[in-house]
Amino acid sequence: MDSWNKLQSSFGQINIGSSVNRLSKGFNSSVQATRERLGTVAPEEITELPQEYRDLEARVDALREAHLALLKITNVYEVETYDYPVQIQESITELSTSIGAGITNFASTNLKGTNLPSPAPVTLPAQQHKTLPHALGRSATTAATAIQATNTAGAEDKLGKALGLYAEGWEKIAAARVHHDTAVRNGFLHPWQSTLTTSINVAVKARQAVRVSRLELDAAKQSLKNANPARQEQARLEVENAEDDLVQKTEVAITLMKTVLENPEPIKNLNELAKAQLIYFSAAAESLSGLQGEIEELSVAADGEYRKSRDH
Repeated sequence: MDSWNKLQSSFGQINIGSSVNRLSKGFNSSVQATRERLGTVAPEEITELPQEYRDLEARVDALREAHLALLKITNVYEVETYDYPVQIQESITELSTSIGAGITNFASTNLKGTNLPSPAPVTLPAQQHKTLPHALGRSATTAATAIQATNTAGAEDKLGKALGLYAEGWEKIAAARVHHDTAVRNGFLHPWQSTLTTSINVAVKARQAVRVSRLELDAAKQSLKNANPARQEQARLEVENAEDDLVQKTEVAITLMKTVLENPEPIKNLNELAKAQLIYFSAAAESLSGLQGEIEELSVAADGEYRKSRDH
């Protein structure tokens, strides 16, 4: 039992000593970082990292900035309503409708068998897509219906027909828009975000480890420089260990940064973005080209009729 107690005591001393050593290193590296920030350390006293490492750092920084710059704009594709003109007003209306329908349906189910009148169940309208193309199609349909509803003469109403054609064209574009947003999210946005939050951030963390290791080395060098004769040997060993640690962490960071920079995924993701946009805008151009030609014929005919009526 005495032997076990001695062994436990030894482990306790080792752990305490290790913790104290880590705290001491952390304090010394913090002091070193503060001195460097204040400019009280001579440039030659700061360990210079390999040129290859510094070049890779700059390239990874540029890659990270490129990802952030594009995400700043393309993040809008996460939400369908990024170009919807009346989303707030319609959302409030839909919320009121859904609450009212919920209450009515609850009453319809729970008032059966009582003396109270039981309302008929209400079916909620199908959820509408909230994009600008969908809004244009719906508004044109509403306008066409309003025009055609008042046409009692039976003659062709050119404006009503033109509005109907415009609505049909935008319905096709709206369908293409839904496919576009899905393709952009799956093929570009999500993998682009993943690269930033995984491989790039892993490389950045490896660089942070290099910085801490470099600060610890320079702090150890300062300690060696100021050590009294009794502590010279211990301080020298600490410098050698810190040098080995920095070399190891620098090699790991270089490997990780190269892996990130050689990854072909960002180019593939960008291609998916461009492809989705090409398909969408091509579909939009095709639809608009067709409807514009037909509307132009109606426009020419209407203009001719107008001029003819003025001549008489």
